[in-house]
Amino acid sequence: MREPTFLILAAVAAAPLHGYGILRSVEELSNGRVRLRAGTLYTALDRLVGEASLVVDREEVVDGRLRRYYRITDVGLDALRLGVEHFEANASAARGQLARRSDVRSR
Repeated sequence: MREPTFLILAAVAAAPLHGYGILRSVEELSNGRVRLRAGTLYTALDRLVGEASLVVDREEVVDGRLRRYYRITDVGLDALRLGVEHFEANASAARGQLARRSDVRSR
């Protein structure tokens, strides 16, 4: 799973969010490292809805604009859990490699 997808699923894991809320949550979850563009986000949301990882929870009109809220599904929760396990396993392997590193300094 790519990091943006992982962060989008994580953003909506606790409660449904609309697009702008997801953008902000992804940025916050990544400590500012990941800043999705609107086009990238909505392409990913369409894909995740198509894969049944997300569903549209509700829609409302705010200031004349449609605001669509997305909710994670059981399929999405399973995918997020697998993503967490995958990233944790990779981080653990990397920590092990760092621990094995001799005290040679980078040049």
